[in-house]
Amino acid sequence: MASKVRKDAAEALDGLLFDGMTIMAGGFGLCGIPENLIAAIRAHGVKDLTVISNNCGIDGFGLGVLLENRQIKKMISSYVGENKLFEQLYLSGELELEFNPQGTLAERIRAGGAGIPAFFTKTGVGTLVAEGKEVREFDGELYVMERGLTADLSIIKADVGDTAGNLVFRKTARNFNPMMATAGAKTVVEVERLVAPGELDKDHIHTPGIYVDAIFEGAAFEKRIERVTTRPRAVEGAGAGEEV
Repeated sequence: MASKVRKDAAEALDGLLFDGMTIMAGGFGLCGIPENLIAAIRAHGVKDLTVISNNCGIDGFGLGVLLENRQIKKMISSYVGENKLFEQLYLSGELELEFNPQGTLAERIRAGGAGIPAFFTKTGVGTLVAEGKEVREFDGELYVMERGLTADLSIIKADVGDTAGNLVFRKTARNFNPMMATAGAKTVVEVERLVAPGELDKDHIHTPGIYVDAIFEGAAFEKRIERVTTRPRAVEGAGAGEEV
């Protein structure tokens, strides 16, 4: 069996990128995003991309760098609030946007990976979300039909993976990554640590290697925080309930 291991992101993506393709990108905000793969896509220069991702990074980081480079034609997302360039490009007509309720987006990706072409959900009935879609009654309730999502390529970030492609994600950095790994015609994964087969506890594997086409150990991860929020510091010697 041919090795799935690649030396870096550029080698892992070799021969997989083409103009006009659809890419699924794991992550939630800046948590669990495939930083090295995004950088390699930017360096490649492939354009007219449709990108399926919960959001589009922030200005200057994550998928935001592909927006800056005008490589993305359309976003299929559920949240775009942290990216000013996204807002500008959308309002000016330079960027297409397909908005989804977050749970609907997750289920569309899961369905695509499971080979389910469509499903019905109550979410969005009677709103703009349902416009142009089939609405059907089941047991006296209305449901809107949503299509499953697939992609030419899924780019995934995992905490640990083995050379066979089995993956373990870390806490909330799991987010959309496992379901996207199943829904790409090709799936490329960057990990923080690459180990030999047998080193992962079989009961702890989140994504089986059957879904993974190429894997590499990332060179570096910035892991930026999208929005820093802290509690006010208490005044030294202050009474209960008093804060700075």
